[in-house]
Amino acid sequence: MKRIASILATVLWLTAGNALAWSNHSFAAYRAFEKMPEVANAQPVLVEPLEAFLKDQEKAIQDLLAGHEGWAQSQLDFYPPRPAQLAFKANPAQSDAARRMAFLMALRVAPNSRFALYLQPDPWSAAPDPATLLAHSAVDTLPEQPNSKLRFVALKAGDSVAPLAVLASACDEPDYGLDINLWSDSPSEWGKVYSFEALPFGNPTLYFSTQAPFHMGFYHEDRVIYLAAPFVKKTFPLLRVHQYSTLAALAFRSGHPYWGWRFSGLALHYVQDLTQPYHASLSPGNASAKLIGINLLAMAGFSRLKDEMIVLLSNRHLALEKFQNQTLYNAAQAKVEGGNETALRSGDKDSSYAPWSELYPRDVVARQSHALGSRLTEILVDTLPAAYVSDPGFDFGVKESGIDLVAELDKQNSAKRTRFDTMVTELLGNFGAHSRNLVRGVLKSAAAK
Repeated sequence: MKRIASILATVLWLTAGNALAWSNHSFAAYRAFEKMPEVANAQPVLVEPLEAFLKDQEKAIQDLLAGHEGWAQSQLDFYPPRPAQLAFKANPAQSDAARRMAFLMALRVAPNSRFALYLQPDPWSAAPDPATLLAHSAVDTLPEQPNSKLRFVALKAGDSVAPLAVLASACDEPDYGLDINLWSDSPSEWGKVYSFEALPFGNPTLYFSTQAPFHMGFYHEDRVIYLAAPFVKKTFPLLRVHQYSTLAALAFRSGHPYWGWRFSGLALHYVQDLTQPYHASLSPGNASAKLIGINLLAMAGFSRLKDEMIVLLSNRHLALEKFQNQTLYNAAQAKVEGGNETALRSGDKDSSYAPWSELYPRDVVARQSHALGSRLTEILVDTLPAAYVSDPGFDFGVKESGIDLVAELDKQNSAKRTRFDTMVTELLGNFGAHSRNLVRGVLKSAAAK
């Protein structure tokens, strides 16, 4: 079993470097919610800094965060209890800065997280005035990437904003450094006190990879995988969804709707990540028996198949995200809707799923996504240029900025192209349906108490 675990650890160490699931969640989230009455028809809300919500609801937040511990310890596998000294405690005498820091430490997120007042504009809207833009570093603690489409419009306390914009913008925010370096072996002070133990998987040398166990959920692998490598279960998207969705409900019912929508968006990010099959399956398209066989060869000194599999998983993951992001962005720029936009906005599938619950992300979203992994991989391999998804000598991540996948697929056999487009549309339809169901769950919870 230890030998089987070695390849799984290697696969996770490298492929978790692709810990950013859907590229720019806000692009898809605008479409998913723009026709949902609860969001589209909601009254504008007044912007307020995080410190205002924390100060006004200090005692309620203390009680809520204390309840998070009991829930996590009863519901999550391998949950490392929060150290007692990190518990959030109401203290009206403390400064706003101290209260904010105590809150972030109690959540066990990166305490340098910005939580800036901003919006990411809808790509279908007019380009924002450059004078209104915030610097990347004012919102995101991670380095700005080449060809980034991120644009952050500054807000100030008291501004009136549409809930759709708040919600869609926040859907992308957990990729801005909130879950970075939270582990005991991380190069951060907070990692030393959070007691999440050592990074269970992911490549610690990559700037964003340490967030991987919070953004991936391998809940539906074969039993032999868990026996061989129990660390595969050390994933925490359920924790983040529970934390932020309950904070959202508290914010709504206590008269802080801006933070109700903002926390809802934060919770949504992790559910949306799980709709991406490469975030819900250890190795889509590869059966457990194949993983074990490749491992045995590697342990015998024949590591070529293992090395090749890792490269191919990474390339396919990145190619899917590249195509999804490029397609949505191109449609917005051309003001021409396609099947993806229709699928994201359609509510036809919403009621076909079980009602929202605290375990819905695991039992509904991740299960569905895991089941789609093999079909997605087969279609990727059959449709995309072989160099991108079938050649282990090609590094898609290195070459990505110069690749136009839409143009490449325009040259493809029409039947194959249609099949691939249909697969992506199905995934984005799942993204939209599960996103709306979470928001319904939050609003129901807020109204019930």
